[in-house]
Amino acid sequence: MRFTLLLLLLSGCAAVPQDLSGKMFSFPQETDTARVRLNTNKADFQAVSVCLRSFTDLSREHSLFSLSTPSAANSFLIFKKAAPGAIELAAKNIPANFDGQDYKLNTWHSLCATWDSKTGLGQLWLDGRASSRRSLSSGSNIRGATSIILGQEQDSHGGGFVTKQSFVGMMSEVHMWDHVLSPCEIQRYANDLNFTPGTVLNWRALEFSIVGKVLVETKQEGCHSLNL
Repeated sequence: MRFTLLLLLLSGCAAVPQDLSGKMFSFPQETDTARVRLNTNKADFQAVSVCLRSFTDLSREHSLFSLSTPSAANSFLIFKKAAPGAIELAAKNIPANFDGQDYKLNTWHSLCATWDSKTGLGQLWLDGRASSRRSLSSGSNIRGATSIILGQEQDSHGGGFVTKQSFVGMMSEVHMWDHVLSPCEIQRYANDLNFTPGTVLNWRALEFSIVGKVLVETKQEGCHSLNL
């Protein structure tokens, strides 16, 4: 009963900034409804950087980060493909595949993705290791009311979810910036060192709302060995 009440409260509460340090979102089942909506008032992006940590046993395709605007369902998308080691990054509906990624199952990964509208270049950083730079959309900003979703991939602005693209697992430390992070800044994030929190989304002051069965839990981490 307490568990059900907690889910109802999380689903229905107004979004206010929360410090989620040491916490994680748990997505325990495959659905086309369960999701976390991340709130921001910013509606014009000349550049984007997103960093997050995730853990899953999914071998099928699944969404890791979905930002949609009315004019482009995949305004900024990070999407794990079904093929081993393949991750898709899209900006303004223009995708590129980044192959050869060491994306292991049942392992915490840090993943960062960047895009700059001036050059159109996108890049991935998995566990601090850089991909090649690939051409995405260029020449204009991401503009319009933003819908940012964790747990589902948006095929339309704020909706169009597909069960077999849902995320099942744990996710933590989601940050977003309105500029391209330097390699040094990304390394600091990957190594869990002191870094500047996101300017658009900040895990330490996150405005979010939950729909369906998504839990906020203490992050599961390995124990340090004890000298007895």
